Amino acid sequence: MSSGISSLETGLIYLDNAATSWPKPPGVAAAMHHFLDQIGANPGRSGHRLSVKAGRIIYETREAVASLFGAPDPLRVVFGMNATDGINLALHGILKPGDHVITSGIEHNAVMRPLHDLETGGVEVTQIPCFVDGSLDPAQVELSIRSNTKLIALNHASNVCGTILLIREVGQMARQKNLFFLVDVAQSAGVLPIDMEKDCIDFLAFTGHKSLYGPMGTGGLVIGKRIEPEALHPLRQGGTGSRSEREIQPEFFPDRYESGTMNAVGLSGLLAALQWLQQQGIDQIRSHEMTLCTRLIEGLLNIPNVTVYGPTEMSRRTATVGFNIQNMEPSTVGLRLDEEFGILCRIGLHCAPSAHRTIGTFPNGCVRFSIGAFNTERDIERALKAVNELAKEAQ
Repeated sequence: MSSGISSLETGLIYLDNAATSWPKPPGVAAAMHHFLDQIGANPGRSGHRLSVKAGRIIYETREAVASLFGAPDPLRVVFGMNATDGINLALHGILKPGDHVITSGIEHNAVMRPLHDLETGGVEVTQIPCFVDGSLDPAQVELSIRSNTKLIALNHASNVCGTILLIREVGQMARQKNLFFLVDVAQSAGVLPIDMEKDCIDFLAFTGHKSLYGPMGTGGLVIGKRIEPEALHPLRQGGTGSRSEREIQPEFFPDRYESGTMNAVGLSGLLAALQWLQQQGIDQIRSHEMTLCTRLIEGLLNIPNVTVYGPTEMSRRTATVGFNIQNMEPSTVGLRLDEEFGILCRIGLHCAPSAHRTIGTFPNGCVRFSIGAFNTERDIERALKAVNELAKEAQ
């Protein structure tokens, strides 16, 4: 896999792809430049040729997202800023006082903070404990269902330790119980195969800037066929370019949820990224990442005084690896990796304190290396050498 920029050119090793992927495929910047330079108009707000071209790009992006996730209809792809936007729309739009929602002990704050807010308004929340490796037993989810349970909300893969949750098993169980199922795929979209129909997903929250290799400020919510517009209240209301004679929000997808001018230039970049992803193939990218991840985990486990979190079985994880060096704070490790070795990673709690409580790293957190499509064997060897030097010093 090639890109416009490599670590050899920058002198840096970028291992922070779980925060945002970098570099991007060269076609992403080119598509965004083309939109700004050659189109530039507001999609859906005018009838002239440039507005029509902009609208066509938006619809093609909807089609690409729908195809990637096995969505029932491109018009049920609702664009927003990111997965957090989509999660908030799903949670605040579907839950009402007296409803009960089930989630897990490995969730990101994108799920936990809205749920805590909803609790203050009368929504009941059950958080199922996960095992120390971040995995979840679907049977525990089923045991937590009550008569007023309305929704199950889970991430697909942990942003801290890479653990993959068994969403298909949970989704099928939720469907049998006539419950709604929300899945946060921020860490799995573009990494793992996802099919909304087979996985029984009613709400799929996605972001464009991670393993979809698109720009920041793109993402949203894909809404399953069981959800009718009147059942999901919009987060914001306003101009949509449709039904302008009426002063009430449109009742149809996607306009009901897309008030205001959208990030058309960003979505043109996301379309280019999705086209690149389709050309490369998710399976090929995952194979590449997991080959590097296998070497990384094996190497870390062979360094004295280093603890690795999450499953060691590659089929149960993504290429996001959390670890700590005994007697050295994660913040110190991250700073020194950057300043002395040119290795860029993320440290701390990763906006997921619940996940860190689960794996036993709260409140200091851990160091996180997250591999992407453009990383190389050389990157991993340099990272292992650096961690080994720091671990020797910490003894």
